Amino acid sequence: MNMTALSPDPRIILFDGVCKLCNAWANFIITHDHKHLYQLCSVQSEPGAQLLRQFGYPTDTFETMLAVEQGRCFEKSEAFFRVMAGIGWPWRGMCVFRLIPRPLRDWLYDRIALNRYQLFGQYAYCRLPTPDHAERFVDGQ
Repeated sequence: MNMTALSPDPRIILFDGVCKLCNAWANFIITHDHKHLYQLCSVQSEPGAQLLRQFGYPTDTFETMLAVEQGRCFEKSEAFFRVMAGIGWPWRGMCVFRLIPRPLRDWLYDRIALNRYQLFGQYAYCRLPTPDHAERFVDGQ
């Protein structure tokens, strides 16, 4: 599926395709987003780079997962909570942690995100989706 084939109001999760933690997140979405609300897009893909540029993010460093909804881009803990709310129960229950002030939530998020390669490792290349999951990815990436 290419960018022109997206719905008028796509919900897209941009993630670092070489990060093992980020790939685990993508697999979590595939498993638990039963309504297929979200499409996944690696930031290393051309559609991913397009979206990064569209929302004013760098295309050479990737420090946060992003969620695009209703034409807006959300980052860090807010992106996480929007996705958890979107995929429904029981995962929506994680939104109780929104009670933590956003600066603290984002500081905690940054500690993990900025050290994710050291903590979880990385792939030498962006993994491709399996054929049965390709439709969940923007541009099959």
